[in-house]
Amino acid sequence: MPFRARRDPELEPDAIRAAYHRIHPAFRDSPQFVHEGLGARAGSVVVLKVESINPIRAFKGRGTWLVVEGLAGEGRIGPRRPAVAASTGNFGQGLAYAARAHQVPAVVFADVSANPMKLDRIRSFGATVIQEGSDFDDARAAAATFARDRGAELITDGQDPRIAAGAATLALEVTGAAAAGSVPLPAVAYVPLGNGALIVGVGAWLRYAAPRCRIVGVVADEAPSMALSWAAGEAVETPAATTYAEGIACRVPVPDALDMMVGRVDDLLLVTEAQLRAAEAELSHATGITVEGAAAASWAGLLADRRRDGPALIILTGSNTASIA
Repeated sequence: MPFRARRDPELEPDAIRAAYHRIHPAFRDSPQFVHEGLGARAGSVVVLKVESINPIRAFKGRGTWLVVEGLAGEGRIGPRRPAVAASTGNFGQGLAYAARAHQVPAVVFADVSANPMKLDRIRSFGATVIQEGSDFDDARAAAATFARDRGAELITDGQDPRIAAGAATLALEVTGAAAAGSVPLPAVAYVPLGNGALIVGVGAWLRYAAPRCRIVGVVADEAPSMALSWAAGEAVETPAATTYAEGIACRVPVPDALDMMVGRVDDLLLVTEAQLRAAEAELSHATGITVEGAAAASWAGLLADRRRDGPALIILTGSNTASIA
């Protein structure tokens, strides 16, 4: 079925502003600044948004807080009704953190080769971790079965617009800084693209606050399902998603995310494993911050893009690598 544009109330400007105030302060107001070294390398102004200085070291804490708060308020999750999800790690951490704060049990499914450091941190926030399947999408299917069989609430990253609204608040902070004169307004935003919530949220806000900004999703060529789907106009599954950047290792697209991308995304770029690894090393060296593979996609996309539209937004989405405890 072809994509259909959606105008979810949660992604309207006033709703995004309200969402910003509901998110736990630990995940709000992350650093953003013009990085002169990266700008010299890129040949254009680079605005860096750092989303890894928080309890889960990733941007996912914004959207997971909103969706857990919302579902708890609706009575769909609670002390006797757990929240269930699949995750490669960062979404699971955010879910576990928010669920603990709202006194909701959480069960997170991951595949058997998932990043062990991320799984340990999910457990540290009080969630139960179940490893099943050879990749994330196998784990997602197992989570769906578990939730159905136990009458629990399944939370799918990329599906609930509240998750995207959380991501939108980071873009709100960037345009707020631009209005205050501390950074330029981005002319292009390079966004790592996995299940789609991040680019939907960033695109939703920038379409309103910076309508001339080009929104570019960056996809690993070893996990091309989102790029293939976008080109085909319908969800396209791939046999495998073998990128080392697990945060964007999508094999089975979420149809709702593809619908929500309509009108909010301008271009998609494919980057190689070599480009991702080089971007990870360069961004880590330039910032002094540990950069995980998926977080390097934003910088890799800028370097791969032949266009130079003006000030570019680079989002360092997470710092959870297997080698960092």
